[in-house]
Amino acid sequence: MIYEGEISCPVCSGELKYYDHVHRIMKGKEGTKQIIEVRRMQCKKCHKIHRELPDEILPYLHYERDIVVGVYNGWITPETLGFEDYPSETTMSRWHHLHFPPTLL
Repeated sequence: MIYEGEISCPVCSGELKYYDHVHRIMKGKEGTKQIIEVRRMQCKKCHKIHRELPDEILPYLHYERDIVVGVYNGWITPETLGFEDYPSETTMSRWHHLHFPPTLL
């Protein structure tokens, strides 16, 4: 996966070109859901496909980056207003056990 604006392949540093797009659900505060379009880029050199994620979302997670970072840093808890049901306590607990690279947070 790459983030918007990256122009070279993370595998071989080859040039990326637009391949197609997929739809992804992004969950926000109070359980709101938004369908976003994620472009897929193909490397001209090694032909690998990479999803181009917007800055608002982390790889493999459906919640907005701000929510995940807030939970991970302890700013958002199950008692925080607006987050009583979304994400669930189990999901929040799972995020605490993930090891995010500092560049993602």
